[in-house]
Amino acid sequence: MSTARRQATRRKLYTAAVTLIAEQGFSGTTVDEIAERAGVAKGTVYYNFASKNDLFEELLRDGVGRLRDTLRQAATGTTARGGSGLDALDAMIHAGLAFIVRYPSFTQLYVAELWRTNRAWQDTLTLVRRQAVSVVEEVLSAAVAAGELSEDIDVQLTASALFGMVLVAALDWQAFQPERSIDDVHAALSRLLQGRVGGAALGATAPRS
Repeated sequence: MSTARRQATRRKLYTAAVTLIAEQGFSGTTVDEIAERAGVAKGTVYYNFASKNDLFEELLRDGVGRLRDTLRQAATGTTARGGSGLDALDAMIHAGLAFIVRYPSFTQLYVAELWRTNRAWQDTLTLVRRQAVSVVEEVLSAAVAAGELSEDIDVQLTASALFGMVLVAALDWQAFQPERSIDDVHAALSRLLQGRVGGAALGATAPRS
């Protein structure tokens, strides 16, 4: 099987698995069901993954990896256009919201798994979360180094808070306020960014939503 074809097959399996697990839980989902939903033979699942646990672990790596890359692209694109660190953080918020709109089932599973401590993939989840949050840390650290933000900011905790804020706010929006537009939600989170992080800026201009 070619690399491209195998990647396409794995993507189908990820999509099937995340949808089924969101519907009926990890324990309640079988490999047979995943294969059927993906439209492949059961043997294809085991050709690509050693077990259901392995499939889910790789699913987490893939999903959080794509979120990380989405955030990084939003930040680098903004700074390349001459935007400030706060502009980059604001762009990351919008990009994160857009990602969650596109992959709601994955986001729900990811947030749910963060609170579990007895899963075989806990170490993997911790690692990939750290990689995603580190992208936010990089932007905050650069803004502090450039004098845009105060040196008193706790970069690590602030990055985690911003990352978590977007995840939780987006899930709440999707579940309880779906009539609101992404621009409306982004504007609200942008104001929080300006007040909580931008308020510590050293003469920086807060980004406009």
